[in-house]
Amino acid sequence: MKFNFFKQKSFFSKFPAISTPPLVVGLSLITLAPFAIAVTSPKTQLISQRSNPQRVEINLVSYAVTKAAYQEIIPQFVAKWKREKKQDVVIRESYGGSGSQTRAVIDGLPADVVALALALDTNKIQDAGLINPGWEKEAPNNSIVTRSVVALETRAGNPKKINTWSDLSKPGVKIVTANPKTSGGARWNFLALWGAVTKNGGTDAQAKTFVSRVFQNVVVLPKDARESSDAFYKKQQGDVLLNYENEVILAAQQGKTDVSYTIPATNISIEGPVTVVDKNVDKRGTREVSEAFVKFLFTPEAQREFAKVGFRPVNPTVAREVQSKFPKISRLYTIGNFGGWDAVQKKFFADGAIFDQIQGSRR
Repeated sequence: MKFNFFKQKSFFSKFPAISTPPLVVGLSLITLAPFAIAVTSPKTQLISQRSNPQRVEINLVSYAVTKAAYQEIIPQFVAKWKREKKQDVVIRESYGGSGSQTRAVIDGLPADVVALALALDTNKIQDAGLINPGWEKEAPNNSIVTRSVVALETRAGNPKKINTWSDLSKPGVKIVTANPKTSGGARWNFLALWGAVTKNGGTDAQAKTFVSRVFQNVVVLPKDARESSDAFYKKQQGDVLLNYENEVILAAQQGKTDVSYTIPATNISIEGPVTVVDKNVDKRGTREVSEAFVKFLFTPEAQREFAKVGFRPVNPTVAREVQSKFPKISRLYTIGNFGGWDAVQKKFFADGAIFDQIQGSRR
């Protein structure tokens, strides 16, 4: 199914930079230039509700492709909080690869809210003692705030006629995808390939055979999604890139690519979770505003902004509003259909598991 989506309207050197977006004073917006925080003590730099009841700062740590949406969502929340609470709020933003952001938070980046590419990363922060167990139940929709699916992005005009999952196993097709051992996005790609067989009546043995054939056609296996995109676009490697649908849509909106891509009708629901970082918000006295921000992300106002940059809305009202703008998926499955991330990690991506076996057969 081919589809065109038209335009619509660091702490310490090891941490990603946290920038400050427009700040609300009263009801007016004053734009401040983004800046990196380079201090030795978060306590002296960050403002909490306890130290200044008229103004509060929180840190949002997210993965790179959500930035365009949050830049529209944050001013709306800031204005809403000011109207309702008579308090100015500054939301500092940090964006990067989901795995890198996860490590930064565990290493001390003082995130109040984390919005990551997969629940596996959120669980790692929980395992580090920063997020309380049961975080999934603390926000609507089991705390899944964005959805997407896997797209097959091809060269202009799709000269190799790559339209379905099965086309990826044909001789002569050159594929670019990141390494699922190091990339969260690539894990979604791998599971989409596996599910293309098992969710259509095939067995695990048949799925392994198919995915092995596909990986025989992989010409480059970068460490993350950003390097995959660079290999495909900048280095002109491969005939097809396995990518998030929302990444393809946003790139087209920004004029970086044409819109030659296909959405297979059997697909996996790529689910991005959001939650507060309990240890940090309790320490800094920012729980109330952090939880309010998380809940705001599920409102129609915020979900419309996610939809504009290519995410499939989780809010039912907005999903109905934009349903004609996204290709329909006839078989959509979730990570739960694989038994959850712990089961997936053990079965597919642990040392010596299925992915390593497939890689071993390529050598």
